[in-house]
Amino acid sequence: MNISLEQRLIRILALSIVVVGCLASAWAFQLAYTEAREFQDANLQQIALLPSNEWQPNQTDSLHLSMLAGMDPEMRLRLIKLNPDGKSSWLPVNLSPGFHTLNLKDGNWRVFVRQSKTGYRIAAAQKTDEGDEVAFNSTLITFLPWLLLLPVLIWLSVRIVRRSFAPLHAFAQTLETHQHEQPDLLAETGLAKEIAPFVHAINQQTLRIQRNMAQQQRFIADASHELRSPLTALSLQAQNLAQVENCADMRARLVPLQAGIARTQQLAVQLLNLVKHQIGTPNFLMLDMSPWVRKLIAEYLPVAESKMQDLGLDDPGHILLYTDPDALGLVLRNALDNALRYTPEGGQITLRLLHLQDNVTVEVIDNGPGIPENEREHVFTPFYRILESIPGGSGLGLSIAREAAIRLGGTVSLHTGQSGKGLVFRYQQRSST
Repeated sequence: MNISLEQRLIRILALSIVVVGCLASAWAFQLAYTEAREFQDANLQQIALLPSNEWQPNQTDSLHLSMLAGMDPEMRLRLIKLNPDGKSSWLPVNLSPGFHTLNLKDGNWRVFVRQSKTGYRIAAAQKTDEGDEVAFNSTLITFLPWLLLLPVLIWLSVRIVRRSFAPLHAFAQTLETHQHEQPDLLAETGLAKEIAPFVHAINQQTLRIQRNMAQQQRFIADASHELRSPLTALSLQAQNLAQVENCADMRARLVPLQAGIARTQQLAVQLLNLVKHQIGTPNFLMLDMSPWVRKLIAEYLPVAESKMQDLGLDDPGHILLYTDPDALGLVLRNALDNALRYTPEGGQITLRLLHLQDNVTVEVIDNGPGIPENEREHVFTPFYRILESIPGGSGLGLSIAREAAIRLGGTVSLHTGQSGKGLVFRYQQRSST
């Protein structure tokens, strides 16, 4: 199940708004409570200083100031004389000078005690309900507007997030309407900075797809053309063969027909090999190169002997390569096929193994006509053939070799021979690939 970034962002923003609002309300309550407590303490200190410096012995233990008579009883302050005999007050007589918070029968009280010059202690007391009420009212004043604005803030957050993600939805719809046969590039102007790299990457991928599609279309067209000519020739040869009456002429005309069938069969096999190595997955294993290349050379000895060519092997010894033997065989067989075909009779062909540092190199060296330097990259294009080349080739061999080499993580290249003549086909691959 895919996770919606838009929904996740909306939930996070909504939760953040609620949490921040609650934290702000708690902070406002704490601040208001602290201020109310400080204000109450200051009032108690001032009230405790109102009596005369000497409390008269015939006075009562509790004083009520006339200016406080009209106040709410819950808000009224009391002045109390604390007698040391313990009979004078409803407050504990052992209260030390300073501030105290007491939990009495009629509620919580805030008390300030001061020592008089005559030895008596005077206490100013008030219920803490005043401070609590002030703190609560202040918090309520802060909380209620935020509570009313909460739905508006969440709605605005949803709108902002959805408007921010709207370009992505528009791009998704644009991609859905693109033609699959020929996808178009997306416009990269007027985009948000966060979206621009994403669109640029899509356009780069689209360009690669367009190039691949163009290559496939050219390949199909070239393959159709290459198959049409030999098939047409075979059809004409078969028609001519049907009109022959004597066996001698029939056998004579069978030779070019059989050669044409062989060439067409070779072309079909090469086409299948090219497709196989374009879509297949290599089967890597650790390969001992020395015995493997000896078997490969043995396959081509009869062909070399028929043309009186010297086919040799330059093998330094034990070399291990982590590779796919089938794909590697396809690379080297195409190189050997070309060397045997284009090297004249009596020529020399050498397959050489090298192990330099972390690279294994396999070279097929011949003393044939070679390939001009300006043509060496073109010959890797499917169906490309040099004008003066010997007829009979399909133009696919080197294309197949490069495709297989890429799948193995290796490279193929063409070079001039050491004496300035001939051609060196070189395949390189890291031994640990």
